[in-house]
Amino acid sequence: MIAALGLLVGIVLGLVLQPDVPASLEYYLPIAVVAALDAVFGGLRAYLDGIFDDKVFVISFVSNVVIAAAIVFLGDKLGVGNQLSTGVVVVLGIRIFSNAAAIRRHLFHA
Repeated sequence: MIAALGLLVGIVLGLVLQPDVPASLEYYLPIAVVAALDAVFGGLRAYLDGIFDDKVFVISFVSNVVIAAAIVFLGDKLGVGNQLSTGVVVVLGIRIFSNAAAIRRHLFHA
């Protein structure tokens, strides 16, 4: 519940303050957002399953963002940044939809 509230507050602050992202980080922002959403959906699934642990959530959130950004950075250095970015988005997208399906099954028993 705290994670969902934090996400909502972050979205509202982002819309109100409209921060500028440095040009050097613009490429990494979408990947970081997808990685963070993966952690949020995983945390929500764990909460609904009754196994949520805030320490695990924070570690998952930070490590997802750092690992995804590191993979994209490595891809940039190797000259295959777009391919690795696509790979990260596909893998995290699959995890997000898997968690969303589990949340849907839990909420609607379907």
